[in-house]
Amino acid sequence: MEESKKMAQIAIDALEDKKAENISILDISGISVLADYFIIANGNNRNQVQAMADSVEEALGRAGYEPKQIEGYQTANWILMDYKDVIVHVFGKEDRGFYDLERIWRDGKPVTREDLQR
Repeated sequence: MEESKKMAQIAIDALEDKKAENISILDISGISVLADYFIIANGNNRNQVQAMADSVEEALGRAGYEPKQIEGYQTANWILMDYKDVIVHVFGKEDRGFYDLERIWRDGKPVTREDLQR
């Protein structure tokens, strides 16, 4: 779990670097075997969404983490970045509201950045 916390912090820093909006962190380790954390954020336009995904991929890559899979980059409506223990969801604003992952995964525990540093 400590490794996934470190990965999540790196991803959040990378998202913030590209002015991501409404960054949400969900601890899903207690309800799913998919991952420990979901990180959900949105941008205002396709270019920003792609820049956010590029930033996450670059930052995690520098730290030695390679993605298992990245989907949705070309359309940039919803880019899903699977890093095994951490899954990053980067949305366009309208698509984030439409898919509403926070509602679907409401059994996950919302965590703060400070929680990740403990």
